[in-house]
Amino acid sequence: MNESPLVDAVRHTRAGATGVEGFRATLAAVIRHFGADMGMIHRLDPADRHLALVATSDGVPEPVLAAARRIPLGKGIAGETALTGKPVSMCNLQTDTSGVARPGAKASGAQGTLCVPVFRGDQVVGTLGIGVRGERTFTDAETEELLAAGRLLAGPLAQGQV
Repeated sequence: MNESPLVDAVRHTRAGATGVEGFRATLAAVIRHFGADMGMIHRLDPADRHLALVATSDGVPEPVLAAARRIPLGKGIAGETALTGKPVSMCNLQTDTSGVARPGAKASGAQGTLCVPVFRGDQVVGTLGIGVRGERTFTDAETEELLAAGRLLAGPLAQGQV
């Protein structure tokens, strides 16, 4: 039985995927599904409590990439997501006043963003985030769908298959 079109697409992409290119292909499927403009996948290194950038889509500005290559837990959208184990969603990064979005994220050109923890069981092993250039509020159903897609990445992320 099919769980969702996104989960099916991720499962299909992961079936023949290896390494960074496999993660990039999976990310591309996620971006297409949501009509997003960009995305990133990070792996958590529990030893040093940082997220390492595993894959990114085209179109992410270099200053944003530089800031996203290594993120301390609790810093920025992905760091907050990994630390709390809870999705972070913002309708408009440019006007957000929560203090979660770092200046680099605001420079990405994205406005609407959704970042979810990637769980292996109940352990966070990484994050999966997408962004759109216009304002966008992601629904609870979309958040759940992205969480389900992230679970398919958990094994390869936790095993360091990058």
